Amino acid sequence: MIYLDNNATTKVDERVLDAMLPFLKEDYANPSSMYDFAKKPAAAIKEARVKVRDLLGASNEKDIYFTSCGSESANTAIKGVLNCNREKKHIITTKVEHPCVLNTYKELEKNGYEVDYISVNSQGELDIEEFKQKLRKDTALVSIMYANNETGVIYPVEEIGEYIKSKSPETRFFVDAVQAAGKIPINVKDTNIDLLGISGHKFHAPKGVGVLYVKPDVRFTPLINGGHQERGLRAGTENVPYIVGIGKAAELAKDALDYELKEVKRLRDKLEEGILKNVFNARLNSSINKRVPNTSNIGFEYVEGELILLHLSDIGVCASSGSACTSGSLEPSHVLRAMGVPFTALHGSIRFSLSRFTKESDIDFVIENMPKIMDKLTSISPFQDELMELRKRKGL
Repeated sequence: MIYLDNNATTKVDERVLDAMLPFLKEDYANPSSMYDFAKKPAAAIKEARVKVRDLLGASNEKDIYFTSCGSESANTAIKGVLNCNREKKHIITTKVEHPCVLNTYKELEKNGYEVDYISVNSQGELDIEEFKQKLRKDTALVSIMYANNETGVIYPVEEIGEYIKSKSPETRFFVDAVQAAGKIPINVKDTNIDLLGISGHKFHAPKGVGVLYVKPDVRFTPLINGGHQERGLRAGTENVPYIVGIGKAAELAKDALDYELKEVKRLRDKLEEGILKNVFNARLNSSINKRVPNTSNIGFEYVEGELILLHLSDIGVCASSGSACTSGSLEPSHVLRAMGVPFTALHGSIRFSLSRFTKESDIDFVIENMPKIMDKLTSISPFQDELMELRKRKGL
């Protein structure tokens, strides 16, 4: 199997699993208990908090809260901040956010909130001028992702944070960094980011654990009420093995950042160049350099994406047609629609996402087989005249 769907989830690193196992077996005590048996799990949580702090470049490990996933982190940040600032009803976000953010705002609009959705251009870059025009003194929250899950485009969150604090210092800024953590350097202490969410299973920790970073002066209410865990702001007995897992994964990801930025990017670029050179109806949906190093979104004109994925699966290649949370839908990607990707490529766009476990032979295999798959699928496409014109234009 060749796995190129790492933006959907990643394999658990063996070293992460090894770190977790003792807390699933012999060190299983509730870390909130008073006896000595609980001391080791409690200490392990503290250690994991420090490791996540270091990955995110936070000043203090006390700014790190453990959650169950990126969606919980986002919902906690958004609803928690708004609950502390009920008189302000204006929110700014983008048209290309993850569904866990967009659907939260759709619900808030039903409850009296006004939400402005900022546009992107054909490369997926944010319209900064539109954002600046929309920011108001009564804006309660700005919510913009660090990197897009479908295209990998990186957004200028540092610049946005600076502008918010210069023009509307009471406005809070939440960043969904699920697709950025472990792929590019993050340094929250040097930015004006107030809250930031990540998810462990996107950087080789298990599914079921996430993190919410909150700047010390930011007030928010808990999404889950109950006990005193996470300083009273996220109730529920701590999931010690998984917290240990995300801590170890954060440590490994920090150490591997240079490899991600150089070697994973090299393999990603090789994949793109190989497909674009040899497949006549392929187009890169975003070619800008400001992308996370592992992500490529390629449109195949006049061919259905589901058919491409099935043929890839038949030869053992895993990829996707967009966000894992929406890939079961036949609707075209809201991200690609916002970018104005031509209808001819919209339904045939495939996301390839690599990891540090991707091998050169994996990329060579896909480059070799994509032309064969596309020859078969274009031969049964009803758009033969259009495909003939494309083939002539590319000289293939």
